[in-house]
Amino acid sequence: MLKAILYDADGMVINKPKRFSEFYSEQFNVPLEKLLPFFQKELDQIQAGKADLKEKLQPYLADWNWHGSIDELLDYWFKVENYTDQRLVESIEMLRQKGIKCYLTTNQEKYRTHYLKNVMGMDKIFDEILSSSRLGVLKPEQEYWEKVLSEIKVNKNEVLVWDDEQETVDSAKKLGFNAEFYINFEDYKKKMAAYGL
Repeated sequence: MLKAILYDADGMVINKPKRFSEFYSEQFNVPLEKLLPFFQKELDQIQAGKADLKEKLQPYLADWNWHGSIDELLDYWFKVENYTDQRLVESIEMLRQKGIKCYLTTNQEKYRTHYLKNVMGMDKIFDEILSSSRLGVLKPEQEYWEKVLSEIKVNKNEVLVWDDEQETVDSAKKLGFNAEFYINFEDYKKKMAAYGL
């Protein structure tokens, strides 16, 4: 019997048509190769809570041809990625009504975590947001899942993890969780039915 289900954010609950870098490149006519160094060099540390997004992003603004404030850039960034899959939200609501705890497990820095909670309302959809920046470690590291387990206080075999990255699914299984690869909502419904949900 499952007591907790862990959902990935981007690529699952947040199902945006493209990445922020692609939105930005198209809208502001800045080549992707000018944007990508920030994501390749800085993002892991930021998402692990070991560096501040605003501080690390500042030196890249000239290359990005951004003339507003750093807060205006983050506001734009988070808005263009604000795409919640309402079908999943309804599924999560039904599961919680049955007494199953639902958590958002996400590689996320602190400012976007705040946006997910307070603007997108994820704190009302989920029992808790288990972001990498708060836990201090990224998925798919085993330590991430160990920290999650200590937070949710449920037996491993009573947990189901959903993620759209196979490496993350594999690492969750390695720790002893049930885990499924997310393809699309129709496939999700079929797999959930196999769990009796």
